[in-house]
Amino acid sequence: MEKVICGIQQMGIGVPNVSEIWPWYRSYFGVDIKVFEDAAEAPLMTRYTGNEIHKRTATLALSMNGGGGFEIWQYTSRNTEKANFELGLGDYGLYACRIKSYNPEKTYEYFQKNKLNLVSPLLETPEGKKHFLVRDPNGNLFDIVEGLGWFGNTGHPAQTGGVAGAMIGVSNIEKALPLYQGVLGYDQIVYDQTDSFEAFQNLPRGTQSVRRVLLRHSQERKGPFSALLGPSEIELIQSNDQASCRKIFENRYWGDWGFIHLCFDIQGMEQLKKDCEAAGFPFTVDSGETFDMGEAGGRFSYIEDPDGTWIEFVETHKVPILKKLGWYINLKKRDPNKQLPKWMLKTMGLNRVK
Repeated sequence: MEKVICGIQQMGIGVPNVSEIWPWYRSYFGVDIKVFEDAAEAPLMTRYTGNEIHKRTATLALSMNGGGGFEIWQYTSRNTEKANFELGLGDYGLYACRIKSYNPEKTYEYFQKNKLNLVSPLLETPEGKKHFLVRDPNGNLFDIVEGLGWFGNTGHPAQTGGVAGAMIGVSNIEKALPLYQGVLGYDQIVYDQTDSFEAFQNLPRGTQSVRRVLLRHSQERKGPFSALLGPSEIELIQSNDQASCRKIFENRYWGDWGFIHLCFDIQGMEQLKKDCEAAGFPFTVDSGETFDMGEAGGRFSYIEDPDGTWIEFVETHKVPILKKLGWYINLKKRDPNKQLPKWMLKTMGLNRVK
């Protein structure tokens, strides 16, 4: 089977308390569709959890406006550890999560009215599009950007959708491009600029000069969930002061506080494995066959970018569409290039949590 990148499935977010933060995400980002909730051990991730098996709970939530979801992840066998240093611009890893908006100006006004922690004013990207930065109650940074494509319009007052990409700190953009441009298909360079950017002025080390490269995929994504997940972008940030940069997850476990992985929904895991190996990014974790996530199932794997940032791939085999009626889709029997019918995807909206 050929490799198919269907889109960003979710941003993994390690949190100290799922039940406290998810209502906030529902209120301000509209990710209110519960795809699954699973409490179990994570035996396949011991490479990144101190060679010990730890227990966790994970909730996958989506917005019916479209975009990737959040996998809200909490340790239950240990405390969720926060970085013991203040994350600065250019630090290596998933620095900010991009959230798409129908109208960033209206979203900004709504967030301002509700007294959210706005990190920047409403500004323009180097491309000339409106955006701004905001922190969630756990201190995670989100970049609210103009959406490139939409699945629906739920009328959510924040006018936001789901995950539209990520801002990733790297030590060397040239070394990162074979992964993000080549393997993941973000082949189009929208801008490549080096400067001290106004958006970052209120952040640690935000006044320093950095190189920003925004990548976009020129080919429309294919696959079962591509219509829902939609287009996305990756922005690479390279500091001109490498001596001050650190790994965001330095001396911490996968699953700890912050953005733990960027997950892509894919089809054709075996071909993807070959492509990753050929590009110099071999799988570091591979579940093999079907891994049961309670209400969903599939095969998952991980790679690391040149700075150790975790990228996850999920080949979905089973997913709940209408849990109340026990209706699941078996994707193993479907054409991997073909989108699921929009009416079928819309039924996932019946799993909304208010």
